[in-house]
Amino acid sequence: MKNKAFKRFIYGTCILLFSIPLFSFNILPDTAKKDSAVYNGYKVRTIVVDAGHGGKRAGASGDYSVEKNVTLALAFKLQKALQKDVPEVKVVMTRTTDDDILWQKRSDIANEAKADLFISLHCNSLSDRTVTVRGRRTRVPDQSGRGVLLLVYGFHRGGNEKGGDNEEAAAIRENLIEEKDVNGGSTVDFNDPTQMILLNAFKNKYRKNSIRLANILNDEFKETDGRPSEGVREQSILILCHSAMPAVLVETGYINNPKDEAYLNSEEGQNEIISTIVRSVQTYKRELEQY
Repeated sequence: MKNKAFKRFIYGTCILLFSIPLFSFNILPDTAKKDSAVYNGYKVRTIVVDAGHGGKRAGASGDYSVEKNVTLALAFKLQKALQKDVPEVKVVMTRTTDDDILWQKRSDIANEAKADLFISLHCNSLSDRTVTVRGRRTRVPDQSGRGVLLLVYGFHRGGNEKGGDNEEAAAIRENLIEEKDVNGGSTVDFNDPTQMILLNAFKNKYRKNSIRLANILNDEFKETDGRPSEGVREQSILILCHSAMPAVLVETGYINNPKDEAYLNSEEGQNEIISTIVRSVQTYKRELEQY
């Protein structure tokens, strides 16, 4: 049985949604940086902060540090800074210990919190490269990577990756509607055009807002902090796919680059990264709620 509450929601929301321009970016153009966030009818009330990796999945490593420890330290600082500078927003952490949290559980935490924003913190790294020394090929660390990278979930059409988009649609539906049908069902009927029209509209809106936040972050990192940046990219990232809200994964630096590693582990570097994220959230929130 289809969820009657969901259908009522569809009819009541379609007018609002289709009065909003929806954009699609396969390759992010320069003009995307000037686009405002799409107003979604809600304030930013809950932000989920995700410290990447944990436990045996230590993530990338440098000469003396590992990703899981850096991201957890950053996550705690971000939680504290948001609570201080954006006190009206509730902050939810996906992990507060060294324990590993599976990517699906991280998404579940965000969805169950009905979050309005998901920020996942990570450290980047490059694989070893092969060089020839005195006629012999050998592998050496590639320490050429520097700076930040912002990732948002890339939508796909058709092919083997379509399932990820369907899973995102199901997650969005769960985040929009709390009331279940009489059988307790909560699945998406992908053959129901009415459901899919609305869900695709929300997917595009969340995508646009994810891109907008990522571009704000990118500008702040580059122009305010003077850090190198690889810009904003769309990728098939499961944790972002299953999070039914605007979401950005922040690669805070290359931990296998000596300069970046020192920056990521320093009090000054961590505080600068956190200040940049908080400023970006404030700008994004102000844009979203200006109507």
